[in-house]
Amino acid sequence: MLNKVDPSRVYRLFYPAVPAVVSCNDRGLVYSMPVVSIIPLSNDPAIIGFASSPQHATHVAISQVRSFSVCWLDSSKVEAVKVLGSTGHTAPDKLKAAGLPHSRGKTLDVPIVEGSAAALECTLYHRQVIGDHELVIGKVQAAWAIDDFQEYWKFERYRPLLYTGLQGGALGTHSAPGLD
Repeated sequence: MLNKVDPSRVYRLFYPAVPAVVSCNDRGLVYSMPVVSIIPLSNDPAIIGFASSPQHATHVAISQVRSFSVCWLDSSKVEAVKVLGSTGHTAPDKLKAAGLPHSRGKTLDVPIVEGSAAALECTLYHRQVIGDHELVIGKVQAAWAIDDFQEYWKFERYRPLLYTGLQGGALGTHSAPGLD
């Protein structure tokens, strides 16, 4: 038997989800946030989208600089992702403040987290208000992945981080079961 779920909590049915770290560089200030509502929207051209609160500092910065990175981290970075998701933008470099060193993208001036399993360099393509969030749409200018990705993930080295929601005031993050 299925139990009734409050429609305002439907997003929780999508958990666990693999979070991505979205970041940008605005004149030396590095903004960053984890996102779980992310999806490929087109293969050719390569276009992706993610949902974000338009009030989030990273969202505002991306709207201004019109470029961003998307990085997927493995479960070894769980504590750093918790920091990204639970703190505001108070340091000049939010990635470094969370313990995530980074370098400049090869194609765009966007931060790429060192040790990422995969990374995208994107330009802002469009923004669309949808309810209380905005769909941020980016055109992929460059994509990178570790050798564990060969057309699909092999999961020999990559251990995805899983986001299970905000529970009891703390971010729920875990390593994917069965991969260790």
